Amino acid sequence: MGTKKRLYPRRTAKKLKQIRQRLGLSQGEIANSLGVENRAQISAYENGKRDAPIVVLLRYARLAKVPLETIVDDQLGLPE
Repeated sequence: MGTKKRLYPRRTAKKLKQIRQRLGLSQGEIANSLGVENRAQISAYENGKRDAPIVVLLRYARLAKVPLETIVDDQLGLPE
């Protein structure tokens, strides 16, 4: 059997970066706020090189005060 790549919303990485920028935080600062080990992981999430675990996505949603669905549904945009 071959390895299949998991489906992951295409716009999630961009939304994660937008959230951080709107909050005025550096990658290191948001890593601390989210309980993520280091800023390199945040960079990988924002650049689409790694899929953020659901618990991290939930923390982003809470920090940004948006429903988790807003982050993971490509048909929804972040509120202004």
